[in-house]
Amino acid sequence: MPTLVAFHAHPDDEVLLTGGTLAQAAAQGHRVVVVVATDGLMGQVPHGEEPPRMGELRAGAAVLGVGRVVHLGYADSGHGKELYPDPPDRSRFVRADTEEAARRLAEVLREEDADVLLSYDANGGYGHRDHVKVHHVGKRAAELAGTPRVLEATMPREAFGRLMRLARLLRIPVRYDAEALSRIYSSRTDITHVIGVRRYARQKQAALAAHRSEVAKGTGRIAPAMRALVRLPVPLFGLLLGREWFVEAGPVRRSTNR
Repeated sequence: MPTLVAFHAHPDDEVLLTGGTLAQAAAQGHRVVVVVATDGLMGQVPHGEEPPRMGELRAGAAVLGVGRVVHLGYADSGHGKELYPDPPDRSRFVRADTEEAARRLAEVLREEDADVLLSYDANGGYGHRDHVKVHHVGKRAAELAGTPRVLEATMPREAFGRLMRLARLLRIPVRYDAEALSRIYSSRTDITHVIGVRRYARQKQAALAAHRSEVAKGTGRIAPAMRALVRLPVPLFGLLLGREWFVEAGPVRRSTNR
């Protein structure tokens, strides 16, 4: 059966952007692997300990049927205007050399003999600098490994606006800049794959709930929305997050630098 590798920026992105697709692929018998660029920490990892969000990622991934979780070894770059210095034990992902990061990901793609890589669109979705970096690193890694298909997670920006309005009707605390809608995600005309995943809504919601540090104590911009999402009745959760969108990249140009 084909193997699918999903490359994400931070723990919890794998659920929000591709959780239903991963659950569906696993249910159909495919091998599913999740790779995250960062461990979700801004600071240094406590000596001898696994970052808490990595443990949560493994728990959520198990709910989705994921067979393997890999961290590329980078720190979260944050989303504010200021870019903080690197922690002493690793570099922030946005500062990483793209070629080096791509080689790390390509090694996983070769180990798994991956048939499909899930990455992010050129805008990095809503523009987070780590998400934009995922796009560039994922594209290059597919070239290095010769992975034949790359599907870039996104959503039609037209649907995003409607989704935000629906979320507010449901009293889910979301924040977005209406003026930025023309610059985020992808145009509907660029979408190549729309995957209906409402039947996996229960798994997707449970996987999101596994990210307890963000759901219970998170202070980031999407943490309040995550808390509200995990409390929704499953049918309403499926109504909001029951479709996942992708742009298929052009044919991968194989690299001789392996």
